[in-house]
Amino acid sequence: MHAAGALIARQNLPVPMTRLDDSDPALMQELLETVSRVARSAEFTLGPDVPAFEAEFAAYCGSRHAIGVSSGTDALALTLRALRIGPGDEVLVPANTFIGTAEAVSMAGAVPRFVDVDAHTGLVTADGIREALGPRTRCMIPVHLYGRTVDLEPIVELARERGVAVVEDACQAHGAWVGLRRAGAVGDAGCFSFYPAKNLGAWGDAGAVVTDDPVLADRVRLIRAHGERVRYHHEVVGTTARMDTIQAAILRVKLRRLDPWNAARRRAGAALEAALHGAPVTVVPLSLLADNVFHQFVVTSADRDGLRAHLAPRGIATAIHYPIPIHQTPAYAAALHHPLPVSGNLAQQIISLPMHPGITDEEIARTAHAVHEFAP
Repeated sequence: MHAAGALIARQNLPVPMTRLDDSDPALMQELLETVSRVARSAEFTLGPDVPAFEAEFAAYCGSRHAIGVSSGTDALALTLRALRIGPGDEVLVPANTFIGTAEAVSMAGAVPRFVDVDAHTGLVTADGIREALGPRTRCMIPVHLYGRTVDLEPIVELARERGVAVVEDACQAHGAWVGLRRAGAVGDAGCFSFYPAKNLGAWGDAGAVVTDDPVLADRVRLIRAHGERVRYHHEVVGTTARMDTIQAAILRVKLRRLDPWNAARRRAGAALEAALHGAPVTVVPLSLLADNVFHQFVVTSADRDGLRAHLAPRGIATAIHYPIPIHQTPAYAAALHHPLPVSGNLAQQIISLPMHPGITDEEIARTAHAVHEFAP
């Protein structure tokens, strides 16, 4: 095919939201060999790759401890239980996030109280948290959403004044920075999801808790495995929330690539933001103190559904993260909260555009061009 024909062919290809590991043959081969190694060992539950990954991930995050668990939701729920948060306690949760953050509170037996977010960043702030604090508040969960980091310093300061724990939901912010520390390493604990589409993704569900507190780390380890340190000697009522050895082995391979992948996401995010200048969308800005590893590239549009309908036939994939604020779902219709107008408005306007480390300059240009063509 001649050059012009090849260009036309590429331009007709869809621009996907993300690409998974099978798009990188060298990585795929290494991961298949890793899975084969674990399979031959038959050490599928808490095999040697689990503590090895825990040590490597703790070092990467700059935390003293990391505990591998079965999902990001379990990471949050086990952390709350380890903090002895339960019935009668309230936990502050942003309304603009994935429901798993609130579900973890419910799983621990506590009550989520929803907090509105900043209109510009979509993230929770110290002012919003201060308004929602009550006499039963035991913990606050700031969420580093879409890869953007929350301004944690005033939140942690407020929490210390009130004697309230801070558990970071860093499930979408692997490797992001909060000042001089990694996301997840600033509060009392940080929780991560390794769902396959995350910046650091496993081949199934997996998660981790990071903390500097040895007592908290010990309790999370205890609870994740039926409350036992010695087989059949159950010290507390626990659960089955262990990280599979295969997932740990895969994550060890991919952790070595996380910083280059995040650098590629940052470059792509900056390029797409520049290319969208003057387009009929609003790109959410970052404060000078924030970082963004672009788990998602989220913009707002007054005619979000019209924009999606415009982009779809042009091969530009889109998504909505998230279309219904948690407090408006049937599951939490009776939940505690003050008025949450910002979260409600954002849910009607947010749209995620393609973003991943392998996105090409051409795909960025095609995406931006298609958005510019939209006439709301």
